[in-house]
Amino acid sequence: MTHNQLPVQRPFKQVDVFTATPYYGNPLAVVLDGSGLSDAQMQHFARWTNLSETTFLLPPSETGRAGGADYRVRIFTPGGELPFAGHPTLGSCHAWLQAGGTPRAKPGAGGAQAIVQECGVGLVQIRREGERLAFAAPPLKRSAPSPMVLAQVAAALGLKAEHIVTAQLLDNGPVWLGLLLDSAQTVLQLNPDHLALKGLDLKVGVAHVETAQEAPALIARSNREARAFGGGTGAAAVAADQPTVEVRAFAAAIGVPEDPVTGSLNASLAQWLMADGLAPTQYVASQGTCLGRAGRVHLSRDAAGQVWVGGQSVTCIDGSVTL
Repeated sequence: MTHNQLPVQRPFKQVDVFTATPYYGNPLAVVLDGSGLSDAQMQHFARWTNLSETTFLLPPSETGRAGGADYRVRIFTPGGELPFAGHPTLGSCHAWLQAGGTPRAKPGAGGAQAIVQECGVGLVQIRREGERLAFAAPPLKRSAPSPMVLAQVAAALGLKAEHIVTAQLLDNGPVWLGLLLDSAQTVLQLNPDHLALKGLDLKVGVAHVETAQEAPALIARSNREARAFGGGTGAAAVAADQPTVEVRAFAAAIGVPEDPVTGSLNASLAQWLMADGLAPTQYVASQGTCLGRAGRVHLSRDAAGQVWVGGQSVTCIDGSVTL
């Protein structure tokens, strides 16, 4: 849309990602037709929604279409555009399918459906199995952080050296400093200095992987959450979503002090932790606990070594916006 054109009504959805229960996941604003909007207009609207991400769906580029893309997505935070992000990928795909989008690929074995998304990092494979969508984690580049950066981040988080089991710089489009911590309690009790983290210009993800000894306490906590969030009662009700990893994401560097549920971070954490034998090849991560959310991210590595990041989405607002 050029400056001399009047705003038009565009189909719009706000969806909650990594949850089957509205308002307990990570919200995403989706403009289903971003055609004609300038970068500045997209950024202005994303700043106005004040959500961690807002996406704009577009037809695939010629290159994308040649590669099998079903649609193209642009992903904006309040502070800038991202080449890739996890919950916008699943939420945008959910909205596109719900709005009548038809994947070009035919369903595969077992009825699993494949969707191809084009975004800043290239083509991202998504598969639909029942109520859950999962994306193929983009290739990961990782390295050891410098001792100086690690010390600065630890200070901003209020962590002592003995709380940090190991750390890696993780890059799958977005760059995160990933910290594996000594207990779920350490993860959940963090009270970061977000201004200090913003000054370091680094997004930080923290995680703890349960041990067999910790499992009973986590099962009890999950049962309590299931009852509180209307998910049924008893162990059977939460067995499928039993979390074994606790995650938090701090992204003051891009204007989001704490993100409720983060697909890109969980993807890179899984790739790192699975590769180094620090986590099993299939698990469920819990994120958002400290924000009153109950995000569940399903991580798995297939026989070819590809890590898949999955979860459910639910539409909370369905209508139009004037842009």
